[in-house]
Amino acid sequence: MGRRADLEAGADHVVTVDPVFADLVARVGQPELRRGRPRRERFAELARAILYQQLAGKAAAAIHGRFCALFEEAPTPEAVLEVPLSALRGAGLSGAKAASVQDLAEKVRDGTVELDRLGWLTDDEIVAELVTVRGIGRWTAEMFLMFQLGRLDVWPVGDYGVRKGFAVVHGWSGQPTEKELQPLGDPYRPYRSVAAWYCWRAADTLTL
Repeated sequence: MGRRADLEAGADHVVTVDPVFADLVARVGQPELRRGRPRRERFAELARAILYQQLAGKAAAAIHGRFCALFEEAPTPEAVLEVPLSALRGAGLSGAKAASVQDLAEKVRDGTVELDRLGWLTDDEIVAELVTVRGIGRWTAEMFLMFQLGRLDVWPVGDYGVRKGFAVVHGWSGQPTEKELQPLGDPYRPYRSVAAWYCWRAADTLTL
């Protein structure tokens, strides 16, 4: 089954097991979870994820642009480790984010994080490996799984938009906690990423 067919099957499954999603699916169409990018860009994508954490889109994009300008091509672990900390700070990275990017580069270089083999690991194994990096938590790892590796059965209960959207779709007056939401995703297996995507759309387009 091709990627588009997988996503269509996921949307159909979500509506079948939870018909309250039907109107939303009809309104916003098929999910747009992207196919994973080439493996050679995985380090650059994780560095970008670190830089974007807890920042507004425009500010994060500006800092990311200055960070990328430090390199002739896409940043690599070796290239990052050759850049002085002062240059990273000069590009706008906080001390914590500069340390996180450097830690990612170190762990990729020494083999603690093996980006080239991630595609062969389970979702839980990938999360466990990525969260060893300073500044990468479970949420960042889950976003990497969904949007970089194209994994279809990720249920990011720590994401505010997913919790809000789930409540909106189901007409709840308040949001579920992470612990409460975890088992509520089970009916959507093996397409929990698709259900999460529709929860985001509900949070974007509907009101609580």
